[in-house]
Amino acid sequence: MATDIFARIEHSRTADEVVHQIEILVLEGILRVGDRLPGERELAKQFDVSRPILREALKVLEGRGLLTTQHGGGTFVADVIGQVFTKPVMELIARHQKATLDYLEYRREVEGVTAEFAAHRATEADKALLTRIMTAMKAAHQKDDFAEEASIDVEFHSAVGECAHNIILLHTLRSCYRLLTEGVFYNRAMIYNLPGARDQLLDQHLAIYQAVMAGNPGAARRAAQAHIDFVARAMTDAQRSGDWERVSQLRLQQRAPDFSGSGKKAKLKQSEAVD
Repeated sequence: MATDIFARIEHSRTADEVVHQIEILVLEGILRVGDRLPGERELAKQFDVSRPILREALKVLEGRGLLTTQHGGGTFVADVIGQVFTKPVMELIARHQKATLDYLEYRREVEGVTAEFAAHRATEADKALLTRIMTAMKAAHQKDDFAEEASIDVEFHSAVGECAHNIILLHTLRSCYRLLTEGVFYNRAMIYNLPGARDQLLDQHLAIYQAVMAGNPGAARRAAQAHIDFVARAMTDAQRSGDWERVSQLRLQQRAPDFSGSGKKAKLKQSEAVD
């Protein structure tokens, strides 16, 4: 993690000032879940505060659940996103198909607005990051690496959320992507394995990227919504194909004895049918 994101405390140099700055960094998505803070000596130096003041600030942030300290391992940003959906709620969602449809419906609207805002608000630094992610996505696509491509997919959508510069959208989307990554709603490998799906997904991400880069809000919104529409259709097709395959395998397994060995059983059944 870059260590120059912490700014020198200019005025009172109190624990409250340190707390406020770190909270803003977490809120704006600059510090992310699992990020490790610099060591105490280095962090105190960057804030230009005493180590007792820094310790007090870190203790406050840990008490608020924003930071976690591992004995001998450092201080990290806590899993604050994971608290949006508790484990019982996640398990409840996973058991009911309607939740998946509602999830996609919700994402369609939210991501449409997010892409629209991103096209309006993306800075040059935002666009540079988005370009870096798109380049990585194309490379993963060429390698036919599903795991890497799926990971970059989430990273791309998260970056578009950052480009929107709306704190509520940012954290709402991150919680949605967490559920997606953990396979709560559906298995993304099913969609990626559909004929032509990977190429279509890449084209859809490229359309969102190009609209944001061009500063075209309407095109960005349409591209994001078309992407989710495709995912919804592909998910349905993948599930149907999976069901067909499961049924076909069961038929094959059930009928295998009828056509094994000398075929006497098959001939017997045939003669009985004639009779």
